[in-house]
Amino acid sequence: MPRILDDVRIISFEQYGAGPFATLHLAELGAEVIKVEQWPEGDVGRHVPPYRRDGDSLFFQSLNRSKRSICLDMRRAEGRAVFEDLVRESDAVFSNLRGDVPGRLGITYPDLAPLNPAIVCCSLSGYGMTGPRSDQPGFDYMVQGIAGWMSITGEPDGPPSKTGLSAVDFASGYAAALALMSGLHAARRDGTGCDCDISLLETALSMLNYLVTWAGTEGFVPGRVERSGHPTLVPFQNFRTSDGWIVAGGSKEKFWVRLAQALGRRDLLEDERFATFETRLTHKAVLVAELDATFAQDTTAHWLSVLEAAGVPCAPVNSVGQALDDPQVVAREAVFGLPHPEWGDVVHAASPMRVGEQAHVRRPAPALGDDTRSVLVDELGYSPERAAALARAGVVAGRGLPEAERTPAG
Repeated sequence: MPRILDDVRIISFEQYGAGPFATLHLAELGAEVIKVEQWPEGDVGRHVPPYRRDGDSLFFQSLNRSKRSICLDMRRAEGRAVFEDLVRESDAVFSNLRGDVPGRLGITYPDLAPLNPAIVCCSLSGYGMTGPRSDQPGFDYMVQGIAGWMSITGEPDGPPSKTGLSAVDFASGYAAALALMSGLHAARRDGTGCDCDISLLETALSMLNYLVTWAGTEGFVPGRVERSGHPTLVPFQNFRTSDGWIVAGGSKEKFWVRLAQALGRRDLLEDERFATFETRLTHKAVLVAELDATFAQDTTAHWLSVLEAAGVPCAPVNSVGQALDDPQVVAREAVFGLPHPEWGDVVHAASPMRVGEQAHVRRPAPALGDDTRSVLVDELGYSPERAAALARAGVVAGRGLPEAERTPAG
């Protein structure tokens, strides 16, 4: 049975985190993702510590499984010609480069439409392809700062903080994948491709969502809330138990009632200070102190059993290791092992994209240039001799190809 995206080929100028994360999910749904890398270093993700060896790393493996790798020197006319041959046989060109670079490299839709009118060109950059920051490098850390995320993350008396993960990178990857597939849908319907222009900054701002509306419309000033609490809903935060932490809350009035009843604190429901969302926010310090005293009396496991039985939204505050063993994670096979010839059994987080009944494509990430020869010969129809000549000239490189010939010093 064909997989969902078996008929999609993407040429990808991607590196590090956000871009590879975008195409990872498309590759696992069956798309052929061809990474274009520079010999001999390749994607910088190949060299991210602490677990790295011989041009590969576990970081790279986690973001690039099920893809192909070719090494191609786009600075050379012959390399550009190879790329253009690929464009004629592909559906999309993806990149996560600085916003001004796709235009300079000639990988935008106006550049490539003469070769393939239906090609979709998707750029994922820090700040977008236009505007005063378009020529600036943009990374998750910087974007979390400029987008205001750090001002609302961490404890109120602590410094501004980033989230525990590169959440903007990953969210932007999802946004780029959605944009690319939307463009591809339109191209197959209309016969005309397009540019997709996705930025980390705008993704981060879009995720602020209601805070943007509140701040822009009513002048609301978001701030950091103790113990990862909600800015306006009370209670909705982490609570310390006798042996750890639990996150619980009343995002709806019915959940607040269930929470108080399950904790044996019906007295709180009779207190007018805690009768509505607004009054609970006004008297937050008093209410949270009451709940703190109650949660501290027993273990996390005890309170989870009590609250879950009462239908109260709650969860343990797990370590990453504990999360991997969560029964729901195990039942859904959301984590899996993938044999690798060098690393052994590599543990991966599964793509959440469950579409239809087909299993995901799952192969280890490619070695640098692993597929250069097969793409040239099997996909583009080059003769083995032509592929070898391009390798000797330093235009391409990879497994099964001769090394570039060195020009003698004059």
